[in-house]
Amino acid sequence: MKASIIGSGVSGISTAIRLRSKGFDVDVYEKNKMPGGKLNTFKLDEFRFDAGPSLFTMPFLVDELFELFDLNPRDYFNYKKKKIHCKYFWDDKTEFTAFSDNKKFLKEVKKKFDVDESVVKKYLKKAKTKFDLTEKIFLKKSLHKFSTFLNIETVKALFNLNIFQINKTLNKVNSDELKNKYLIQIFDRYATYNGSSPYKTPGMMTLIQHLENHFGTFIPEGGMYEITNSIYNLAKQVGVKFHFDCNVDEIILDKNICKKIRVNNKLIESDIIISNVDVNFTYNQLLKRKFKHRSLKNESSSSALIFYWGMKGTYDKLDLHNIFFSSNYKEEFNSIFEKKEIYDDPTVYVNISCKDVSMDAPKDSENWFVMINSPYNLNQNWDKQVRVTKNKIISKLEKILGVAVGKNIINEKVYTPIDLEQNTNSYNGSLYGSSSNNIMSSFMRHPNFTRNIKNLFFCGGSVHPGGGIPLAILSSKIVSDLIESK
Repeated sequence: MKASIIGSGVSGISTAIRLRSKGFDVDVYEKNKMPGGKLNTFKLDEFRFDAGPSLFTMPFLVDELFELFDLNPRDYFNYKKKKIHCKYFWDDKTEFTAFSDNKKFLKEVKKKFDVDESVVKKYLKKAKTKFDLTEKIFLKKSLHKFSTFLNIETVKALFNLNIFQINKTLNKVNSDELKNKYLIQIFDRYATYNGSSPYKTPGMMTLIQHLENHFGTFIPEGGMYEITNSIYNLAKQVGVKFHFDCNVDEIILDKNICKKIRVNNKLIESDIIISNVDVNFTYNQLLKRKFKHRSLKNESSSSALIFYWGMKGTYDKLDLHNIFFSSNYKEEFNSIFEKKEIYDDPTVYVNISCKDVSMDAPKDSENWFVMINSPYNLNQNWDKQVRVTKNKIISKLEKILGVAVGKNIINEKVYTPIDLEQNTNSYNGSLYGSSSNNIMSSFMRHPNFTRNIKNLFFCGGSVHPGGGIPLAILSSKIVSDLIESK
């Protein structure tokens, strides 16, 4: 059996590995010169940057890919657990360090916010319960197959339906249970992990916090691109064939059955075709709008405006992950999702990989990945947005840190939603496909297959179960299981 995969993002490569372990001949077609999709890398002089996702959790999902072939993951891919999840900063000079050790985290909450440890313990315990009740249903299987719900896990979930808090927004749950404004904002932030608003996404999304607080955060040796690099090398080692600079122009159908793809104007036959590109792009460009799906009407997730800065000097107050919060979080999300514009006082995320990967920046320098949440691309004036927003970001960072930032920028690259759309075929430049600003959002994402077209499957962040590295890898398992059982 031959499988052709369109796109070499993390999910596409993972799917290739899983199908190869089941005996498929697998070819991967990538329009760019190197694998990775959004999880890519580049250099500015002596500064190296990871271009895309900067948070790594649930590393065992990567390890599992090596274990499929009885290989020791540590011979190919290594990482370390972070002692600090993130450092948080506010305009009023409040600072908070989120330690990975649960006891230290709770003590810090009590010390900085005067919130009793039992309050946060109860909150996190409920988040764990949500995760445990839904993991096998929502994350490891297709939600769009009736057989998924014929098991004891579904019965347990139904009997505990009230614990999912789907009738409340994430912000409402956090406000009711945590009380403290700083702590609420910290836990509201997790809505951005799938490009949503905490004022719209359902309270069920507290389970995302469980993933980070329970499993921890990690940094690969060599940086985030080593995730792509290691599984790409594994795929090649086990016989997956990659074709770069190969633009897939069309998925060819014969009476609603996928049989061929057109690559650089050449027809290639295949028994199975898997799209690892944005589902909107797949329907609109590769299927030439021959079919429609209700999920294509979903609201797009947020996007991002990113500045990659080579910085002179070192900043001891900062760690790998750093957040500088907006003073009006609600208005920030209102600007993103309602006004479709960047807020005047955006929350700023600063990732500095050289804190853990020393070779990523020259001596006495740092590589700053500076990102703010933005609306998806609707042809806003991005050139103006870049100029105005850069000044506001620098002003905010200098005010909170009390040190010079602007004058120490010695290299710069800017990445807008337009760049994201052009480089990765992400619809409207959204980061995660659909947003989760709806209580039924899990069921409204596009499934990993379509009943209208045989032998066509979908993986990656724009389809079930969602965006981010762990969910993208999990989608590869769902797809390979669906193909095996067809």
